[in-house]
Amino acid sequence: MAGKPVETKPGSTIDAALRSEAGDAVPARSSASEIDAFVAATRSMAPPQQTPGVRGRLVFALDATMSRQPTWDRAVQLQAGMFEEAGRIGGLDIQLVYFRGFDECRASRFVGDARTLSALMSKIDCRGGHTQIGKVLGHVERASTEARVAALVYVGDAMEERVDDLAARAGKLALAGVKAFMFQEGGDAAARAAFREIARLTGGAWCPFGTGAANDLARLLRAVAAYAAGGRTALAALGDGDPAARLLLEQMR
Repeated sequence: MAGKPVETKPGSTIDAALRSEAGDAVPARSSASEIDAFVAATRSMAPPQQTPGVRGRLVFALDATMSRQPTWDRAVQLQAGMFEEAGRIGGLDIQLVYFRGFDECRASRFVGDARTLSALMSKIDCRGGHTQIGKVLGHVERASTEARVAALVYVGDAMEERVDDLAARAGKLALAGVKAFMFQEGGDAAARAAFREIARLTGGAWCPFGTGAANDLARLLRAVAAYAAGGRTALAALGDGDPAARLLLEQMR
């Protein structure tokens, strides 16, 4: 059994920060033309610039429900590649966010090296439960108000929530300048539709990878790390010889 899940501070979880939103009224549903206009407007905004000498920040979110243990174990090993790639550019701080079990969704502190992140991830085991992607998106939006978050990386294989609710949260991420990179394992149709919409609204990218395709996921994680540490310029430079970087750039246009 893994140790106590990581938290931002003792006794705190993402859930607590969301309780105040429980009574919010459901907004009227936007039309397709309104959504398209919103996407066009956010993509015309100048992207946030990385401040020289300031390390990039990235949120690394994973579905830790029961079916995800093999991918979680691979991610523990692959996350080192993100720090390695970012180190060539200017450095990166990563926050781990995960959900599992009954309504459990938690976040670590931001860490700046692979060994620390690996130690945090190794304490966590996967447990049965439903997806909580909306909580992840809401958390990232709030984190971006404290200091710039360049990107969200989400790795999962399912979606069991209202797509309209996720789209509303994704829109807030777009306004905060956070791009979501949604990496889908397997071929679940509901997950594919939701992940692609979240990526589209935020100006990020959706990329599928096969079950057990560790090399594919590793390349995708490195590419996003390059973007988070050095912006689009760094990702474009990596794209000259990296198909994963080119795939992200094609969708981010």
